[in-house]
Amino acid sequence: MKTGVSGFALCLGLAACGGGTPFNSVTVVNGGGNGTGGTAIPETLANNLKSFAYNPTAQTLTVTGINADDSQFTAAYRRRPGLDRAGYEAYTAQDGSLDRHVTAYVKDINGSRATVIVTGGQFEEFFSGAGYSSASYVAPVQPGTQGEGGLVTYAGNYVGLLNIEGSGEDLTSVTPGTPDDPLSVQAAEVTGKVVITGDFTDATVDGIIYQREIVDYKTDAPYSVPNIALDGTAIAEDGSFLGTASQRNTTVGEYGGIFGGVGATEVAGVVRAEQHLASPTDNLDPVIEYGAFVLAQCGQPNEDPICNQPVR
Repeated sequence: MKTGVSGFALCLGLAACGGGTPFNSVTVVNGGGNGTGGTAIPETLANNLKSFAYNPTAQTLTVTGINADDSQFTAAYRRRPGLDRAGYEAYTAQDGSLDRHVTAYVKDINGSRATVIVTGGQFEEFFSGAGYSSASYVAPVQPGTQGEGGLVTYAGNYVGLLNIEGSGEDLTSVTPGTPDDPLSVQAAEVTGKVVITGDFTDATVDGIIYQREIVDYKTDAPYSVPNIALDGTAIAEDGSFLGTASQRNTTVGEYGGIFGGVGATEVAGVVRAEQHLASPTDNLDPVIEYGAFVLAQCGQPNEDPICNQPVR
């Protein structure tokens, strides 16, 4: 089986909104960048997708470019609450039982957002990718200065999608007797937890994705998989960052993201990893994973329970 996995390049055009949560109204504009006009999302994380528009209030996700011929085809994905994972909203697309199935997860906190999109395998091919953006960014302290808030922790949940077959509950029904060979499968899902440390005095970031499980593979219980370390890397002036993902000091992929909010109250990012876990299937091809995290800063209203730690 081929491992043909392509990323999807994302871009967001941000429309002015009234009061309330930023990005309630989103205009999509083709082009690079991460939503703040800063460092572009690297091709390894986002490659062929042209754009997407997410409205967290209306719960709509519209995606341009998710098809094999790299055209400007636009599709409105269906909201699928039954597939939601740990605060990440699920959206899917499949026009008919002979068409490729697509799964997407997206989350937004105050205008900082990330999405991950993976098609199910069909004709021995998968298509996949991820991206992130923020509406605004102000660092807690200026790099090189000492001050309270220079070292900040973020924590929360992670969701990812794999190039192996999942449970298939969202697939369109087929006529009895239809052979499996030409049909699409539904991508498997992986969940976990994330802790990230932003050192805004030194302008660096690192973290870990842990308690990782493939939750919908065809077993009686979730299938545990190894942690992924997010190796230390620089924070750019616009709050964005790009780094390597590793296991036991061996590089297995890349990650990228961006801080958002006044005081960097949130962080959104994505990861791509390959050859980082043994396949629970008989498939001999490398398992490829695209994932996303959108986390609140510890001490903020949306903080994760792990933030409740003793202090000196």
